[in-house]
Amino acid sequence: MKTLGIIGGTGPESTVEYYQRLITGHRSRHPHGRPPSLIINSVDNTQLIEWFTANELGHAVDYLAREIERLAAAGADFALVAANTPHLVFDELQQRVRLPLLSIVEATADCAADAGLRRLALFGTRFTMAAPMFPDAFSRRGLTIVVPNADEQVFIDAKYFGELFVGIILDETRSALLEIVKAMKQRDEVDGLILGGTELSLILREPTAAGLPVLDTTQIHVDAAIEWLLRE
Repeated sequence: MKTLGIIGGTGPESTVEYYQRLITGHRSRHPHGRPPSLIINSVDNTQLIEWFTANELGHAVDYLAREIERLAAAGADFALVAANTPHLVFDELQQRVRLPLLSIVEATADCAADAGLRRLALFGTRFTMAAPMFPDAFSRRGLTIVVPNADEQVFIDAKYFGELFVGIILDETRSALLEIVKAMKQRDEVDGLILGGTELSLILREPTAAGLPVLDTTQIHVDAAIEWLLRE
C-alpha cells in the first residue's frame, strides 16, 4: 500500500479531523485490510499566517517545500496539505517537490462539476476568499465562484481565526454563518456552498445549508486521498 504524507498543523483542529476521517473512510472501503499508512508533519501555522498576511509567498513556498521533502525522506509516496489557504502556493510547491501533491481545490472543483452545480458561494479565510485559486479552477470547468460581500468576509475571517482555528464552536456563530448563506442564496443566486476552510467543517456539519448542497473540502480531500491510497 502507498504511504500518504500530510502537512498538518496548518489548522491543528482540522488535522485531527483529517486523521479520523482518513481512518474511518479507509476502513469503510477496505474493512479487512490493514490501516492506511500515514505520516503527519505538523508545521508552524503562526509563521505561515504571518507570511500570508505580509504577502511574502516565497517564504511560504520555501518553508512548505522543505517540510514536504521531510515527508518524502520519511517514506511518503504522495502528499497533501491539510488546509485550503496554503493552496495559494500549490502550483509553486508542486514544481519544487518530488512528491505528487493532491490539490484540495482541484478535487473540490471536480466534485462540484460532478454534482451538476454551476454557481457556488465560497467561505474561507480572507486569504482564500480573495485568492484566484478557486475561481480559476472552477472557471476551467465552466463554473462560477461567488464570495461574500466585504462585511461578510470580515465576519467569517474573524470567526475563523478567533474561534474555529482554536477549537471554539459556538451556536451563535453557526447561526450567523447560515444567515450569510441565506443572504447569498437570495442576493447572488448561488446553488451550492463551498466550505473553503477545513475548520468550517467543524461547525457546518450538515449536508445542506439554507437548502443548498454543502461541499465540505475536508471530506472531499480525504475521499480523494483514499482513492490514491487504494489505487494500484
